[in-house]
Amino acid sequence: MTAGVFALLAALALAGCADTLGGDEGVRASALAPTPPPPAAETPKVDPAEVAIAEREHPKILAAFGGTYEDRDAEIAIARAVGRLVTASDEPWRNYRVTILNSPAVNAFALPGGYVYVTRGLLALANDTSEVAAVIAHEMAHVTARHAFSRAERAQAAAIANRAVQNVVDNPDQQKTVLANTQLSLARFSQEQELQADAMGIRTLERAGFDPYAAARFLTSMARYAAWKTAVPADGGKDGTDFLSSHPSTPERISQAVAAAAAAGTGPGDRDRDGYLTHVDGLMFGDDPVEGYVRGREFLHAKLGLAFTVPAGFQLENTARAVLATDPSGTAMRFDGADVPRGGDLVGYLTAGWINGLDQASVRTLSINGLPAAVASAAARGYHYRIAVIRFGDQTYRFLFASKVPGPAFDKAFLDTVASFRALPPGEQAGLRPLHIRVVTVQPGDTVETIARRMSMMDRPVDLFRVLNGLGPADQPTPGSKVKIVSET
Repeated sequence: MTAGVFALLAALALAGCADTLGGDEGVRASALAPTPPPPAAETPKVDPAEVAIAEREHPKILAAFGGTYEDRDAEIAIARAVGRLVTASDEPWRNYRVTILNSPAVNAFALPGGYVYVTRGLLALANDTSEVAAVIAHEMAHVTARHAFSRAERAQAAAIANRAVQNVVDNPDQQKTVLANTQLSLARFSQEQELQADAMGIRTLERAGFDPYAAARFLTSMARYAAWKTAVPADGGKDGTDFLSSHPSTPERISQAVAAAAAAGTGPGDRDRDGYLTHVDGLMFGDDPVEGYVRGREFLHAKLGLAFTVPAGFQLENTARAVLATDPSGTAMRFDGADVPRGGDLVGYLTAGWINGLDQASVRTLSINGLPAAVASAAARGYHYRIAVIRFGDQTYRFLFASKVPGPAFDKAFLDTVASFRALPPGEQAGLRPLHIRVVTVQPGDTVETIARRMSMMDRPVDLFRVLNGLGPADQPTPGSKVKIVSET
């Protein structure tokens, strides 16, 4: 079995799980025995076109999400869930290839042909096997319902319609109205697919003997985790729904998931919390060292030997392509590499034409902690920009700040961030270590607050501890129970 990416053939998952996974770690084959399959000649076949699409897109997904994450215990946790789900699914003859992506984002998706992806960030957020099973059952539903093909067909029809409108309709206002209606129809179709996959997944979850309420529980955790990351209430502070979103609003999905679970009428089902926590103990949490680290308001990159700090109120997010940050006022920051040749002219780079609305008079050079740098301002399409480029060794790095409402606070945030850019001394580089999920047992007298003190390297550790363990605002952990913390060791 290749670490990180593993094929789960239905027959093997059903007949050989106990042997493959080993003793008590596996799922008992006798509990999963399906009804005898039809004769081989009558067994449905996967459409080769579906597999071709998946094989074409698979390398792109790996590149976009940091490659595969290799963790035998995490693979076992998923294999135990998938083996049961395949039996209970609408197409038990299907093969599924499940990939754990090396990404801290909480995400899962599927391609035609049975390719399913989950991130290690999702595995870290889940609290039991039933929650992971709920996610995978949802993605399996997308596969069996051929949603990807339907979306592609709709998208192609919409593109043809849009071209026709642009070619035939002379009135620009009419064009905008027709194009908006087409986009709304396409987006709503995707929302309907998501709700359909939720309902199908919960039915599969219930038939497999898992807790059907796990889907609603995990959707709630996702909303709370997103709120923790952005320091915005779980409802986003908005009224109504973004009707051009490809997903229904989270409250709508949670409500429907609860209703679907209640309709199952089979009781709570299997959650397998302790077993799952055993498998995710030691899972990497947050950024991969290759991409650098976010520690509160500071970004540090040991390999590149650099660091900078964003102002209070900003929330940092590290991605494979750039470091991003936002604050409650709507100011956005991007930090990435600049395509400047070694020893190249920094002012020449800023004035090369790639910045729309550049204020030529704003371009100037300066020194940032002894490093050569240049800054500029721009305004275009309702946004105001501040740009800085800094030469660091043989490389040049770039800060871009954007806001619709410029002012002293915007300028100060830009200048303070740029001024914080520094070289990491060797000792600090060596001291940087990745974070991991650690599972600990709650002792008598422990509270959320006392346990969260072990996570002092994290922003708002009490809130994060509650989110990671599915604890409400007034809940306290039960002595003797197992909980997740984030640790540097």
